[in-house]
Amino acid sequence: MTKPALSVGLLLLLAACSFGPGNLQIRQSTDVAERKIRRIAVIPPATTAAQARAPFSAPAPAETKVTEREAPVLLAKLVYSALNSYSNWQIVSEDEVREVAETLPPGDESARLKLIGELVYADAVISGRIVRFRERVGDPWGAKSPASVAFNLDLIDVRRGDIAWSARFDETQKSLSENLFLLGDIGQRGVRWLSAEQLTQEGVRKTVGQLHQLIAR
Repeated sequence: MTKPALSVGLLLLLAACSFGPGNLQIRQSTDVAERKIRRIAVIPPATTAAQARAPFSAPAPAETKVTEREAPVLLAKLVYSALNSYSNWQIVSEDEVREVAETLPPGDESARLKLIGELVYADAVISGRIVRFRERVGDPWGAKSPASVAFNLDLIDVRRGDIAWSARFDETQKSLSENLFLLGDIGQRGVRWLSAEQLTQEGVRKTVGQLHQLIAR
């Protein structure tokens, strides 16, 4: 490669954007892999009736940006989809979970989640919470301000009632010029700045992948 070509290639790499290290933190019980968790239910967030009936699997229109208010519903949809993409465990139908959840009165949240799990015969339930959801300012090739997302996922063991596993994803997308340790991510999504929805999807994919490796081997 000539020096001019090498310089152009380096500039392209420096302009690319990627995840930073340490964006995913996992906590787990010491025996989570031995708990035989095979049937999992995704708990939908508290929403309006119209939002609650929207299926997890329904894709959003391509040009529609998700607002911060809609982000909890998006997170549940992405978690449900990511779980369903793996084998060696069973995911409770979204309709079954929703029908049960809508019949229960408000109350202690931990007791409510455990009861939902019991009623749908799940070994565990997953509950998600959006901590931050800030949209990208700009387009995929030139963001003035990058997307920034943080969310928590908890896996609650229905039999024991405790949190067997939890994850926190927290990332503000950075360019490779800010972090040169992440060249590998370019092959997965190209040289572009992600939207907040895309960043959330990447975070969920990594998070659920870690859970699958742990309990569904």
